[in-house]
Amino acid sequence: MIARYTRPAMGAIWTEENKYRCWLRVEAAASTVLAGDGVVPAAAAEAIATKASVSAARVAEIEAEVKHDVIAFTTTVAESLKAQGLDAESRWLHYGLTSNDIVDTAQALQIKEASAIVREGILALMNVLKRRAVEFKHTPTIGRTHGIHAEPTTFGLKVLNWYAEMERNLRRFDAAAEEMRVGKLSGAVGTFGHLKPDHEEKICAQLGLKPAPVATQVIQRDRHAAYIATLAVLGSTLDKIAVEVRHLQRTEVREAQEYFSEKQKGSSAMPHKKNPITSEQISGLARVMRANAQAALEDVALWHERDISHSSVERVIFPDSTILADYLLAKTTDLIDRLLVYPARMKKNLESTGGLIFSGQLLLDLAEAGMMREDAYRLVQSHAMRSWKEDLNFREEVARDARITALLSPEKLEKTFDYARQLGNVDAIFQRVMGAESDLEQPGQKSAADCDGQQPFRRDAAGSC
Repeated sequence: MIARYTRPAMGAIWTEENKYRCWLRVEAAASTVLAGDGVVPAAAAEAIATKASVSAARVAEIEAEVKHDVIAFTTTVAESLKAQGLDAESRWLHYGLTSNDIVDTAQALQIKEASAIVREGILALMNVLKRRAVEFKHTPTIGRTHGIHAEPTTFGLKVLNWYAEMERNLRRFDAAAEEMRVGKLSGAVGTFGHLKPDHEEKICAQLGLKPAPVATQVIQRDRHAAYIATLAVLGSTLDKIAVEVRHLQRTEVREAQEYFSEKQKGSSAMPHKKNPITSEQISGLARVMRANAQAALEDVALWHERDISHSSVERVIFPDSTILADYLLAKTTDLIDRLLVYPARMKKNLESTGGLIFSGQLLLDLAEAGMMREDAYRLVQSHAMRSWKEDLNFREEVARDARITALLSPEKLEKTFDYARQLGNVDAIFQRVMGAESDLEQPGQKSAADCDGQQPFRRDAAGSC
């Protein structure tokens, strides 16, 4: 992945230097375990564990000649031992192992490191989503289906939906990461032709891994496909959030907006522009993550006990997908943390259709009051279509219809168009998702309603709008 989208800690995991360090860790663990079983001299195991080193530049130099990265690696490590007069010890390096015993097991170490960072990012985003969901729990806004005004909801419920989805992403990711925490040291076709199963178990234990119960020359790639696919689903959730922010920032909507710094510029030609560039970047890079999932699925089917068609693919998709997951999680966390929210604009949009969004409630109230449902539907729809076509106030129109007022008193009609009635179960939904944490708002903080006249609305540390 290019440096533009790579955060340092994650990027460091996927350097050639760290990869070869992980390979050397596996070699050292294997030598130590084999020495404990009397297979390898103890002095050789100690030398490999404490005195061996590897240079990525030297590995590249040798690989250019031999065209085999693991042979280039073992040659480089052996050179480092021989340079210290440890020629005899160096011959025990890589004893009884095949290339992918090292490569697959070391890759699991890298993925384990990367997964820890991704998990931190997921938790950070969930914390921000939780806070902002509670912050706007009772801020009414229009719910849209097919992009069209439907019925009232709250902005907090919108964010709560994202939070609940991230909870599912966390569970999926934990399961996928755990499935990848496996090593394999069972030889050329997985039969333990040179080592024993208990050797593998002890080596993996030293590395904080579990042994794959059965393998060929490689760990089976369904695990890898599930991991990359899980990251793709995570990226799709971030894309979903970003798409919603992009829609809310549209000029015609203006209910929320990405933070725009004082010195930021949105267009080289139009000074008025404030574009949702962060959200668009999230959406764009999420496509790369989804494309990588397709590549990972193609890697599952290999010839016989193993071919090399997956190897080149994984050199790209594992660094790129984990780096992008880390980057996009950080971007989305910052996006939501600093998102500017406009409750007054939400209220204006809610009221822009003159009460049309309560047509469903009016239908139910008329049916409850004694009108046949089909008759009520035709009556309400006729008023709704006429109000929409002629830009009339729906609420005023139905209040003038004797067929409606004969069944619904002014007080009952008032209740029909009451936001509180529509949103009376918001707390219950929050309780379902968050439990006791759904009441996190600090005493003394202003509510969204208190800030309705101030745009944009966002509390500072003191609770001010």
